[in-house]
Amino acid sequence: MATNTLSRSLHDVGLAAWFGGTLANAVALNAAAGEAGSAKSTGAVANAGWNRWTPVNAAAIGAHLVGSIGQLGANKDRVAQQKGVGGMSAAKTLLTAAALGVTAYSRVLGNVVKQGGATPSRRGTKPSRRARADIAAAQNKLDQLQWVIPALTGTLVVISSYAGEQQRPSEVLRGISEKSSTTV
Repeated sequence: MATNTLSRSLHDVGLAAWFGGTLANAVALNAAAGEAGSAKSTGAVANAGWNRWTPVNAAAIGAHLVGSIGQLGANKDRVAQQKGVGGMSAAKTLLTAAALGVTAYSRVLGNVVKQGGATPSRRGTKPSRRARADIAAAQNKLDQLQWVIPALTGTLVVISSYAGEQQRPSEVLRGISEKSSTTV
């Protein structure tokens, strides 16, 4: 019997880091940056933190995607034959695409903020009144999006748990028999 521990591990660890890191940054880094001592220092601290997280986040996302492809390949027969697995896989794919899109857009906005240098901020995603208009607009959007990424990736964690339940032998047998009885 073949196992797919490597692809499952890449999928799960990558997703865990993507979810946990973005949640930690939204909860802790952005708020803690506001305690840097001055509005200019706040912007510098937030930029430094997010710049350090970006390559780790990219590696986590890459690991998750490689693991996802491996899991899909390992389970292609179940996707085709077991009732509910195709729909779950489609939902995971759409949510992953949404999370990737929001993550990429957030990085574009983060680069706008980064280009401003140590821009005055009240906290990582709250501009001060002295911030340039383009940077303030990017920070305001980031303030909303910082919660969207953990919400999407957290939902992916839940769907992945459901996918694991679908792999129980009793669920596989039931799902295959239900799908074959509806296609006859």
